[in-house]
This record gives sequence, structure tokens and C-alpha cells, in this order.
Amino acid sequence: MSVAENLNTIKKNMAGYPARLIAVTKTHPVETLREAYEAGARIFGENKVQEMVDKWKQLPEDIQWHMIGHLQTNKVKPIAPFVSLIHSVDSFKLLLEINKQAGKAKRVIDCLLQIHIATEETKFGFSFQEAEAALHSEALNGLQHVRIVGLMGMASNTEDNIQVRMEFRGLKQFFDRMKATVPQTDRCQLQELSMGMSGDYEAALQEGSTLIRVGSAIFGAREYAE
Repeated sequence: MSVAENLNTIKKNMAGYPARLIAVTKTHPVETLREAYEAGARIFGENKVQEMVDKWKQLPEDIQWHMIGHLQTNKVKPIAPFVSLIHSVDSFKLLLEINKQAGKAKRVIDCLLQIHIATEETKFGFSFQEAEAALHSEALNGLQHVRIVGLMGMASNTEDNIQVRMEFRGLKQFFDRMKATVPQTDRCQLQELSMGMSGDYEAALQEGSTLIRVGSAIFGAREYAE
């Protein structure tokens, strides 16, 4: 199936859910991204900073670029002028650097706190307790160039659909509790819950995701190894 056909299939599966689709474009060439753009995709997600910058320069200006991969503090500066949303804020140290670089770019950058919900130790993210402390911290109120707009989580890499659903459900319950208890301010406006990838996005939709990150189900296998 073509990129356009794959996109249409996913959009049909999303019908009735209040979620937006992020086309995960990592490792795919600009020509393939243009196919997705022509088929209506306007939010592209990248894992690598340099790849995002290179593609941003070559593609239409109305594309929203989302950083979904692990982000090191020394890699924030190149994307600060244009990134729409950073999903993978996994430490307060990173948040401070995003605030610094956003200030230099005279912007406010929307961010999601990444929560560690999987069983794998290799995945990044705040614990629930750490995230709650960060959201309630006085330090957050002092950051004038970032806005926390939600949470992100990656489920365990397992074929156990029950486990995946439980991880998504736990994150949704935490998200709902934070929405109810964290004051909504200029620095914190919890609206988005980024859960679900190609293999589990339908479960994520059913468990309350507002942003799904889909790559291989749109573009097929990666064009080259990372």
C-alpha cells in the first residue's frame, strides 16, 4: 500500500477518538515525507536532531515538527527556533536547557514530561513521583520560555496486549489526577497525552491518548539503519 493509503487507513481507525496523528518520519527521505504531506499529514515526528533540522529546511513551513526521541541537553539549541512540541523531556535538567534556548530564540516551547511506564530499564523518563514533584515545583513557575502541556509514555516492547493496556491506563489515570490537582498556569496547561506507536496505537486510542506516534504503519520499514 502507498503512504497515502496507509494514512487513510490509520485515520479511519482514529475516527471517533479525540486524537491527532504524528507521522514518525525518522530515517525516511524527504521525497517520502512529501508524499505524506500531499496526503494531508501536517505533524511530523523525529528522533534525531540533525535529521529534523535538515528536513525542516527542505519541507513546507506549515509542518509542525515534534521531537519524540531521547534529547540530550547539548542538542537542544538547533531545534529551539522551530520545534512545535518536545515529547521526550525526561529530566528537570533538560527542561532548564530548553527554557534557556527557547529564551534565546524568543519563544515559548511546548513540552511533554516523559514518564517511565515500561518494564525495560533502557527506556527514559520521570517516575510518577518525580513527575508529580516537578509539576508542583516552584522552580517550574520560574521558567518563562517553556510550557508543560501534557505527558508522554512508551509501553513495554511486548506482545502482551494486556500489559500494554495496563501501562497506558496507569498513565492516563496519573494524567487525569495531575489535571485535577496541578494548578493550570502559563507554565503548565495539561492537555495532551502522547501514547501509542505503530504496534499499539489502537490500544492507546482506546485508553485515552490524544497524540499517537506512527511510523512504520505509514511508511513501511525504515529506509536505513539508525
